[in-house]
This record gives sequence, structure tokens and C-alpha cells, in this order.
Amino acid sequence: MTSADVAKLVGGSLIGAGDVDVHSVASLADATAHDVSFLGNEKYRPQVLTSAAGVVLLPRDFDAPPPSGRAWILCDDPSSSFSCAVMQFAPPMPTYAPGKHPSAVVAADADVHASAHVGPCAVIESGAAIGENSVIGAGVFVGENARLGGDCFIHPNVTIREWCVLGERVIVHSGTTIGSDGFGFIPGASGHEKVPQVGIVQIDDDVEVGAQVAIDRARFGRTWIQRGVKIDNLVQIAHNVVIGEHCFIVAQVGVSGSSNVGRGAILAGQVGVAGHLEIGPGAVIMGQSGVTRDVPAGATLFGTPAISRKEFAREKMLLHQCGDLRQSVKALKRELAEIRAAMDLASET
Repeated sequence: MTSADVAKLVGGSLIGAGDVDVHSVASLADATAHDVSFLGNEKYRPQVLTSAAGVVLLPRDFDAPPPSGRAWILCDDPSSSFSCAVMQFAPPMPTYAPGKHPSAVVAADADVHASAHVGPCAVIESGAAIGENSVIGAGVFVGENARLGGDCFIHPNVTIREWCVLGERVIVHSGTTIGSDGFGFIPGASGHEKVPQVGIVQIDDDVEVGAQVAIDRARFGRTWIQRGVKIDNLVQIAHNVVIGEHCFIVAQVGVSGSSNVGRGAILAGQVGVAGHLEIGPGAVIMGQSGVTRDVPAGATLFGTPAISRKEFAREKMLLHQCGDLRQSVKALKRELAEIRAAMDLASET
């Protein structure tokens, strides 16, 4: 493939050599003369000219000419265009033939569609249902009466507990558990008494769940992950939580029981949400924030306890002034001490 071919593929404007031969993709730092790279963050703009990449996908406002023998391709969205290029050079995706591996354990009354793939050592228990063209990876456990829709992809070593429901085109990555018991205990004289957790987890269409995620079943009713939600790795979703459509939940977030996250909200990395709260649609909670009260729709919050951008900026400004304030107070104390000493001396005479 040549640089001209790449430009045609991504719908970009070619600047420079059209005959650069490219074989693969790489970052600006690691690319060679036969790689396609891209500028997806302004932080890396200085690397464009020093990179060895033969072809670089760039925003349309990039005005420096390419060095001899290299090519720029100007795009509306270099990151999206690079994803398109990646698919041209990526190795073929694995294919999964319909049927059940001989080592899989599938209950006689489980309803597994003939087009579905059930991998080695997977377990599908009584009454479970697996939809058309779904892939159940090696070592996956699907509990009694759990239901998975069509075109789901369940990566190896996922646990989907009894009665849980997954919609169409759901992707779940390795090590995740869906439907573990919610964390409910009542302290008593003899210790902590477990509260029965008899609800389910419902995951709607087009949801993707990362690796090592825990989504707890409801105490009663459902823990509900709505359509189009994307959940990163190492996230904890507690019992009876509702995550609204198209939310982004980034790594190491924890959402406590019975909280509701509104449509399109973003919880950045390591956010903690206390229980029984409402986070409004479109809200953005910045990384490592702790949410302890309801959040209005569209708000952007920072810090612990989480506060508005304006409040956060004001607090940071005041905090930075503390050093100067301390010096001023020390100077005032010295002056006051000198005045008192002078007054004492005057009174003695």
C-alpha cells in the first residue's frame, strides 16, 4: 500500500510523496519509514517532523511541509482515520466456528443457538440461553437461566451468574464477573448477618464491559446497565445501581449501591460515588473525585468532596496563596511584637 492509497482509504488530502510504501502502523516515536502514524494529541506535535514515519495523518490546520520522501495526509479527525488505517494492517481477527467444544459442559436443557460458538471448558448451566452468532470463550461460566442475546462476545474466563440478562452485541472482557452478590450485611450481636441478594443484573444492547469488572446483582429487582454504556477495566458497580444510556465509566471507578448515573455521563478514572445518589445526564466527574451528593445535569465536578469547576479553581487559587499569606502573618506578628515591646518600654519610663 502506498501513501496515495492511504489517503484515498481515509478520505484525506495528500501532501508530499504519493509513492511512499507502507507496511504497518506505529506511534510517532516508534515509527519507521514504512509505517503510518498520526497526531492525536497536540502534546506530540513536535514529534511529527522528527519522527521517521513515512506517512503521518494530521489535522487540517497542520501547515509545515513534509520532509523529502515523506507524506502528510490531512484529515478532519486523525485519530478516527488512523483507526481505519489500523484495520488494513492488523492481523486477521480469529474466527469462531459454530458449535460446542468437546470439553464444554452444556446442560441438556440449555438453549444454545446452532450458530453460536462455545469454547473449551466453558460451562452453560440449566435453562441458560445463548443467542444467534454469540461467542462464549474458553472457561466462561453461564449460570442457570441466564440469557444472552445475539452477536455477544464473551471473552475467556468470564462469569455470568444465574438469572442475569445480556442483550444484543454485548462484549465482556476476561476476568469479569456479572451477578456476584451485592455487599449487604446487617451488624448484629453475633456478627454480620448477610442480606439476601435475589435480584439480577440486566445489561442492554451494545454495551462493552472491560476486564476484571464486578457488577453486583441487585438486592431485589435489577442492577441495570443501559444501552451503549462503555465500562473500562477494574470497575465496581454495586447492587441496584442504574447506569444510563451511553455513559463512559473509566478505570477503577466505584459506584455504591442504589445510585443512578444519568444518560451520557462520564465518570473519569478512580471516581468514587457514594450510595443512593443521582448523577444527572451529561455530568462529567473528573478523575479521583469523590461524589457525596446529587449532581445536576451537565455539571462538571472536581475533587473530594466533588465540587464545581468554578469552586475548585477558586479553592486552588486560594491554596496557592497560602504561602504568601503565611509570610504576611509572620511579618505582622513580628511588627506587633515590636510595637508591644516599645509600648512596654514606654510604660516603664
